[in-house]
Formats: sequence, structure tokens, C-alpha cells
Amino acid sequence: MTASSLVPVFAALGDETRWSILAALGEGDASASALAGRLPVTRQAIAKHLAVLEEVGLVESARVGRELRYRVLGAQLSETARRLEAVGAAWDRRLATIKHIAEGL
Repeated sequence: MTASSLVPVFAALGDETRWSILAALGEGDASASALAGRLPVTRQAIAKHLAVLEEVGLVESARVGRELRYRVLGAQLSETARRLEAVGAAWDRRLATIKHIAEGL
């Protein structure tokens, strides 16, 4: 996963409704209709948000009988978290260097 591939993921995660959908899917697979019953959003809006999440690889869909169910892809979320941790660690190193220089003056 490159830095540029994270931009669409962060854009998708930046929406409160999509965040809520991911949290709900974290409790178990669900259809757009089931999610709409749990969240204050229409089924059509849920379907659009799910399409965005699927496009960036955070969820995947699978047909179960007549129903299209969605599940979170934990590996993608874990990779995103690892990348954020690496960015944070790099900033910590930079700030420690600045502190060291400032204290030496």
C-alpha cells in the first residue's frame, strides 16, 4: 500500500456515515437493508456509502441467497493503521531531533 493509495481510503473514512457503517459491520456481516434498519440513513444512501467503501477495499460483498451482504476487510483496516503508525513514528523522531537541537542551543 503506497501513500497515494491511502488518500482514497482516508477520504472514505472521513465520512461519519461510512464510519458508522464500518462500526456496524464490525459486529457482523449485513445487507444494506439491515444496516438501514440500524442507522438513521436510507437504504439507498447506505448502498452508495457501501459502494465507496468497497471501491477502496474496506468492505466486500457476497451474495447469500437473494441478499447481498457486506463484511469488513480487516486486513485493509490493519494495513491502514500500520501506515498511520509509521507516519506517527516518523513525526515522533523528527520532533525528538528538534527537541535535541533546541536543548543544545
